[in-house]
Amino acid sequence: MLKVEVEYFNGCPNSQKMIDNVVYAIEQVNFNIEFTKTLVDTTEMAKNINFRGSPTLFINGIDFENMPKLEQASLSCRCYPNGLPSVESIIKKLTEERNK
Repeated sequence: MLKVEVEYFNGCPNSQKMIDNVVYAIEQVNFNIEFTKTLVDTTEMAKNINFRGSPTLFINGIDFENMPKLEQASLSCRCYPNGLPSVESIIKKLTEERNK
């Protein structure tokens, strides 16, 4: 079973769109996935989990874009150089992980 997680904080304009994209992608594939949303609501929590910014997508514990842990984690929005991961790119990554 694949494990998919979105870390986010309330107030980030991209959080809900990422969650929607992930949920829709999961609905499109035909295999078991455990999906969790992790609300990062304090600076202390952000530091404890090495928060990469909101929203961050993990598949089987691996950052979607292989971004390394940050030395100075904080409650901040995350910038995706090529834009927020699309439903199609999430489906592709889920399929690749399943086939490993």
